[in-house]
Amino acid sequence: MVSSLSKLLKETSYGQHVPAKLVLEDGSVYVGYSCGAEGEVFGEVCFNTSLEGYIEVISDPSYAGQIITMTYPQIGNYGVNKDDLQSDSLALRGLVVHEMCFVPSNWRSEISLPDFLKEQNVVAIGGIDTRSLTAHIRDHGAQRGVLSTTDLDTDSLLAKVRASESIVGVNLAKTVSRQDVSQYTELPKSHEFAIAAPKDAHYNVVAYDCGVKKSILQGLIRVGCKLTVVPWNTPAEDVLAMNPDGVFLSNGPGDPEAVRETYIQVEKLIGKVPLFGICLGHQMISLASGAEMEKLKFGHRGGNQPVMNLRTGRVEITAQNHGFGLLFDSLGPLIPELSGGFSEHVRNLTFWSKHKIAPVVQNSRFGRIQLTHINLNDGTAEGIAFLDQPVFSVQYHPEANPGPTDAHYLFTAFTRLMDGRSDYLDIDIANDRLAGWEFGTAKGEIDA
Repeated sequence: MVSSLSKLLKETSYGQHVPAKLVLEDGSVYVGYSCGAEGEVFGEVCFNTSLEGYIEVISDPSYAGQIITMTYPQIGNYGVNKDDLQSDSLALRGLVVHEMCFVPSNWRSEISLPDFLKEQNVVAIGGIDTRSLTAHIRDHGAQRGVLSTTDLDTDSLLAKVRASESIVGVNLAKTVSRQDVSQYTELPKSHEFAIAAPKDAHYNVVAYDCGVKKSILQGLIRVGCKLTVVPWNTPAEDVLAMNPDGVFLSNGPGDPEAVRETYIQVEKLIGKVPLFGICLGHQMISLASGAEMEKLKFGHRGGNQPVMNLRTGRVEITAQNHGFGLLFDSLGPLIPELSGGFSEHVRNLTFWSKHKIAPVVQNSRFGRIQLTHINLNDGTAEGIAFLDQPVFSVQYHPEANPGPTDAHYLFTAFTRLMDGRSDYLDIDIANDRLAGWEFGTAKGEIDA
């Protein structure tokens, strides 16, 4: 009977697979099957709640050092189109899914996800209860894990994972940054069916690559930026010598405190040129201002994080990927007359959303800094703006790859900052969220 079932399974799209095992440092064990390359990898196990966009997720350089668990139950069903990749190579350590699709169906698919993972030498495990794993991480926090298809002995794997390196204190940004200065002009032709042509290049922008996603650079191009992309540790003097209209600080992986060479340069750039930071870039601006960071229990990763813009009162559903965050109270004392009369900091920042106030602190290095965005799930800081310098930053990803388009306005805000407008962030997202998208025809009309 077993022989007959094995033969029958072998003839299906699932076939027969090599066994695999995931072991966490607290001793939790998950057994499944290999659905990528064979091997053994170590990393911090985290989860992403996006319902789609798995190829953009796994190709995001911000996942360097991590094993990603996808909470959506079936992954790979629409295959892989390489134009959707966020980097030229994959930086994640491994992938965990409930059910892997080996035979995708989509007109844009070039290769199945399992075959792509093998091509990229990424170890992956399927067939496990990702709901249980996600709940465990939420309860006990992100932790080190080992994913193996070569060693299935639990005691051996547990000993190895407990001896493995933590991502805390490790500069992962330098492992995914480019090595040379280059111009970036890439806009995939396969996206033209959905996205309109970019605006004429009007702004000369230098972008620090700390592990930047291609779609973020493309978002800057689409609002009229001519991009020069530089390595993560490029001296501020070299950047200023390029006479930029603005400087962009990119997303990136890992512990921001370990990326010291970047935030030292940022400190030199503040006040000299308009700055916009996303994710790790936001943390670089914060650290340059003397702020402190915290490691979040399990981070924010997915396309459904609610964020309030305290300046406008509008709520954005955002895409995020980070495990560290800014402690807003470490930027300086509150200025009561600019903070609704309040003089004491609060731990949960949803306090400010309830009072409809965007509080301002007095920073010892750069003057007044306003809290502009907060996460409505856990009350953490999601964005700041300097009131005495042309600088702003957000913790989340506005480029919608994958994710909603609510935060697209931040690219427009950067151009308004470079134009010298004080109201650069005061944009109605309802009008901006669909800017630049085409639906159905070249004229942007919807087909009947």
